[in-house]
Amino acid sequence: MRATSWLRPKALLLFWVAVALLVDPQAPGGQLALGEFGPRSALADDDDGGDDGGDDGGGDDGSRSGASPGGSRTTPRRSTGPNLFRALTDRFLPRPPRRGGRRAQRPAAPLPSRAPDQIVATGLSSAEIGRLQATGFTVLDRAAIQLLGSELIRLRIPPNMPLEAARDLVIDAAPQSTADFVHYYRPGQEAECAGPHCAAALIGWPAGSGLPAGCGGNVTIGLIDTAINPAHDAFSKGRVEVLRLSDDGVPESGRQHGTAVAALLVGGAVSRTPGLLPHARLIAVDAFHRGDRQDDRSDAYDLLRALDLLSARGVQVTNMSLSGPANALLEQVVRRLSERGMVIVAAAGNGGPKAGPAYPAAYAEVIAVTAVDRMKRPYRRAGRGEHIDLAAPGVQVWTAASVSGARPKTGTSFAAPFVTAAAALMKSANGNATAADIQDALGKSAEDLGAPGKDDVFGWGLLNASAACLVTSKKAT
Repeated sequence: MRATSWLRPKALLLFWVAVALLVDPQAPGGQLALGEFGPRSALADDDDGGDDGGDDGGGDDGSRSGASPGGSRTTPRRSTGPNLFRALTDRFLPRPPRRGGRRAQRPAAPLPSRAPDQIVATGLSSAEIGRLQATGFTVLDRAAIQLLGSELIRLRIPPNMPLEAARDLVIDAAPQSTADFVHYYRPGQEAECAGPHCAAALIGWPAGSGLPAGCGGNVTIGLIDTAINPAHDAFSKGRVEVLRLSDDGVPESGRQHGTAVAALLVGGAVSRTPGLLPHARLIAVDAFHRGDRQDDRSDAYDLLRALDLLSARGVQVTNMSLSGPANALLEQVVRRLSERGMVIVAAAGNGGPKAGPAYPAAYAEVIAVTAVDRMKRPYRRAGRGEHIDLAAPGVQVWTAASVSGARPKTGTSFAAPFVTAAAALMKSANGNATAADIQDALGKSAEDLGAPGKDDVFGWGLLNASAACLVTSKKAT
């Protein structure tokens, strides 16, 4: 027993000597010099944000753990008691791997682009509708569209029938009809910024009574957007009429987007968010509702009804700060409205430079508007393409918040109203100008940006509002 008691301290001492020989005193953090016995990185005393071996995207400025800007260590640390203890416990009692500072998040599923079980059609006779019903189609809604001289029908497809097959079946059943999916359209996604600036000055918008004689008179502007807060101070002295298409059973959309766009157009002159045309009349159609993914959406059926309603009210200039897929019926109605003289202005969309064309902006009859900042640089998330017509301020634009007060907004949605207001000025100065006349005049007077002539980034260039009335007057004479 005595020999055993005497050997225990000796064995313990030999153990610590062996450990000391294994430790590299020049290794960072008292790292074990295991060599072929194991990887050094497994015991490194650094904060790499986890064991996934990758950069989390935040970058490393070299300020942590003696790291240089290049990521290598420049100041070796001698081993210390705590670090040695940690190395030993990690070696013989491994800990579970540490979680990274930023968890890898599963990307959110993209929002749906169309109703999964519905078709919208026009030009169907009663007999054709009956035959479709006999095959399992259900009529969900119907509305007379004066523009087309026909009835718009919303159909639910038969169970277990593919959507594409259902559309083809409707077209085959009535070759003279037009049918398509019930596509969804959404307001331009906004990014809130800090630091307001005077966007109107960037395009030479005439201030106060600076409008030429005969320009800026009574004009009615149409707006198709989300819900609007008519009680906002910006509209206290304005003429804003809000029409909601959806019934009370559908959740109302948010008011942020529609209120902001409406204030840019007709906000009161003495409010915190004066609009471009504070004395104009605005007919705003709330064609949106809150979807099951908590997104604000409109669909092709309601957009067609909204456009037909504005046409019936005599609106000559309409703002659509929304975007979605191409739709055969929407294209048909847009073309018909343009032929009747309505100027339609739409946001180019915020899908980014590599995104495909957004509609209705990409239709030839629509003025597609992109956004620029105060330095006339393109908004980084704005859509691009040969369909882009004009650029306007759309970064840090000061406008109304949904409940009260104001805040800056960013996106092509907030650039479109500048072009809409300019087109309204031109239409008020020359009521006989066609939609094509106004589109052509706005393009010719624009300040060329980027590559000479029309390009995919800026279109014809930055809106020149100071020439809006003058250009129209010259065309009229």
